[in-house]
Amino acid sequence: MKKIGFLSFGHWSNHPAYHTRTASDTLLQSIDLAVAAEEIGLDGAYFRVHHFAAQLASPFPLLAAIGAKTSHIEIGTGVIDMRYENPLYMVEDAGAADLISEGRLQLGISRGSPEQVIDGWRYFGYELVEGETDADMGRRKGLEFLERLKGIGFAQPNPNPMFPNPPGLLRLEPHAEGLHERIWWGAASNATAVWAAEHGMNLQSSTLKYDESGKPFHIQQAEQIRMYKEAWKKAGHQREPRVSVSRSIFALVNEQDHYYFGQEASRRDKIGIIENDKRTIFGRSYAAEPDRLIEELAQDEAIQEADTLLLTIPNTLGVEYNVHVLSAILEHVAPGLGWR
Repeated sequence: MKKIGFLSFGHWSNHPAYHTRTASDTLLQSIDLAVAAEEIGLDGAYFRVHHFAAQLASPFPLLAAIGAKTSHIEIGTGVIDMRYENPLYMVEDAGAADLISEGRLQLGISRGSPEQVIDGWRYFGYELVEGETDADMGRRKGLEFLERLKGIGFAQPNPNPMFPNPPGLLRLEPHAEGLHERIWWGAASNATAVWAAEHGMNLQSSTLKYDESGKPFHIQQAEQIRMYKEAWKKAGHQREPRVSVSRSIFALVNEQDHYYFGQEASRRDKIGIIENDKRTIFGRSYAAEPDRLIEELAQDEAIQEADTLLLTIPNTLGVEYNVHVLSAILEHVAPGLGWR
């Protein structure tokens, strides 16, 4: 069995072919899609976070709304850029969203990806500590967020408060019990995956990573996951970690599928430069008839290593078509791979 969720980038544009012409369209359709995904038996609804772009940016109102309208589907992010975040305020937002969903939040966080603007986090009022990089800042904020989620008091109470305080130092409220163990770190390198394991976070590995060996993407990603698991074991954590990988997978079962994605059937891994002259490998998309898709996916080592698969979806094509895309995987592909 493997948990299967969708991952939406939440695009919108006033384009005649888009079902998401506005931010309102994207937000409301995201809620509707999560509800429909739960109904067809999907395990998770995850959303990317991008600032200064016509994409989803403020995850907690959306996650809370989905939590209020669903009952068992996991709700998460992949990922929140911690460079833009106030970790303490984020603890409060995350705690509220998790309580509304009754403990179903699965938050993916990271130091962030290349931005739409130069050092966009500066516009949010944040500056680097002397000697650190923006990547350092993202990790520092991530660890502070993780620490405060434990619910341990740290703030000195006012001796003359407006309302009575409990004894001792105060923690942030509302506290969501167990959320601390449902934080995932998005890692693009082997070293960062090991770092995430050492700090007790689950691992999210996307459709790209730094090219560290020249091997095919799925093999490099599988090696990254195995290094993460070994580091987790060495760290002595008492629970089993979770690992997710993201993939673009389309089962071609009708003419519309062939029209949209038939040309992706021959795609291969790609090499590019994503930032700071770092060579990056981008994983291929999968698009084929179900029988062929099963054969191809069975060879993907990273999917085999992960307990959770996030299917990237074309959210601009609307709720109905995306439900079809997800249903096709659940019905025609997942059983043949032992995922269901």
